[in-house]
This record gives sequence, structure tokens and C-alpha cells, in this order.
Amino acid sequence: MAPMTEVEGRRIALSNLDKVIYPESGFTKGELLHYYATVADALLPQLRGRPVSFLRFPDGPDGQRFFAKNVPPGTPSWVNTAEVTRSDGVSRQVLVDDLPTLMWAANLVTEFHTPQWRADAPAQADRLVFDLDPGAPADIVQCCEVAVWLRERLARDGLEAYAKTSGSKGLHLLVPLVPTASERVSAYAKELAREAEAGLPGLVVHRMARKLRAGKVFVDHSQNAAAKTTAAAYTVRARVSPTVSAPVSWAEVEGCGVAGDLVFVAADVAARLGRDGDLLAGLFEVDRAGVLP
Repeated sequence: MAPMTEVEGRRIALSNLDKVIYPESGFTKGELLHYYATVADALLPQLRGRPVSFLRFPDGPDGQRFFAKNVPPGTPSWVNTAEVTRSDGVSRQVLVDDLPTLMWAANLVTEFHTPQWRADAPAQADRLVFDLDPGAPADIVQCCEVAVWLRERLARDGLEAYAKTSGSKGLHLLVPLVPTASERVSAYAKELAREAEAGLPGLVVHRMARKLRAGKVFVDHSQNAAAKTTAAAYTVRARVSPTVSAPVSWAEVEGCGVAGDLVFVAADVAARLGRDGDLLAGLFEVDRAGVLP
């Protein structure tokens, strides 16, 4: 029987704590759960009130991976859920609103993905996202160049951008918004992606076709669609190492000289939080929320 742990008055079964999830580094499931407990104060605001999609990888990044949107079987009755309308009908999804729910979900061994809107305002985006995805031989260094261009372009429209690594190869930009129809946000983001391609010829592509992407940065604007999700800040990714989608400062973006400068694993994040605080805290300050032109 899995050991029971009490978290804020909720009893949670935590299983296989010694299981190695990341063979290359020996990082275990117990260490993964410890990481989430440590960063919970910064992670929970990124998840709270948003229907969460789980990318599960219970046997590690080399094992089976599968997306789970519906409430998993065996979900405790105290876990909050929300009704979500999707193209295939109406279902319920988990809301990771508190520490007990976070630890219960982390025990599933999962990445956390969220839409750009909250469950109480479906398809009304309170943030805009760009996913900057490099095509080899381009890497995150070129993504940083594109990110700075986009930050300056967004600023001309009175919008403030925040950056985080994807935890994979690229970079994410997030912009807090006064709630705005996802369709309108998508159209605005697509237009800026086109502008970036025109403004940085030879470096940026705004279309997804892989044949166009070698040596360039794909400015993926599609995750602003109401049906799409993005890996949440502070989530650990299903990669070879326990890399994290980590917030970064603009000084770090501007100073990135080699790809390794912006690779962070779970063991790095607590120290970064202690030194810098939550670099994405501004996303939740009402007076920073922008209005699309």
C-alpha cells in the first residue's frame, strides 16, 4: 500500500517514491514531488482557476506519454473541477487550486498545461503567448534575439512581455491582458508573428511547415486559440533531464550567448526563486494587464 501523507488536512497516497523517473541523472519520483512542494507558492498562481491538461509520463521520458484532459479515475472528491466545452462535447477538467491538489496531481508524474483563459471566463484570454521554437541549427540564442524584437514591438502597443524557457528547446513570451476574446487575441498574435517575419528576414518564420523552419525561429502564435494549451511555468518537462519551464529575466535573455545559459533543471529553481523571487509575478498585477489596440 502506498504511504499516506497529510497535506493541509487532506490525506494523499504517494506511491513509488524511490522510482527513478529520469535515468540519466537518477532523479526520482520522490525528488520530483519535493520539487513541486518547494515551488508551490510560485507555481500555483500559474494553475489556479484554469482547467489543467496533464501530459503524463509515469515511466519517465522514455516510456509512454499521454495527454489526459478529463478528470482521471480515482480523483479525490475534494479536488475542484470545472465543466469545459470542447469540440467533442462537454467534459470536466481538474483545477489545481491548492497544495493538496498539486501534490496529488504531481504523484501522477505529469507536465501541467493550461489554456490562456480561466474556467470562470471560457475563451476570454487574460494572457497572450508566443512559443518561440528554433529549427536546427538555430537554438535558444536565436529565440532570445526574436524575443527582444517582440518585446519592443509589444511595448509600442502598450503591452508588457515576460519570458520563460519552454523547458525544451525554446522560449515562451507571456503578456498579461484585460480579458479579451481568444479569437481576437489569436488574430493580433498572428499579425505580430507576420511582422516579426518581415522585420527579421532570414531568422523568423510564422508558418508551421517544417520545410520552412531550418535555421529559423518559428513564432508559434497558435496557442492563443481557446482550444490550445501551453506548458505552465515551473512545470518539469518530460525530457532526458528534469528540465523546467523556468521564468527568466530580460537581462538573461539579452545576455544569452550559448544555449546552455538558459537550461534549468529542477534542482536549480529553488535557488533562483530565493535570489530573484517569482519573475512572472507581474502577470497577476491588475495594473499591468494590457488592452489590445
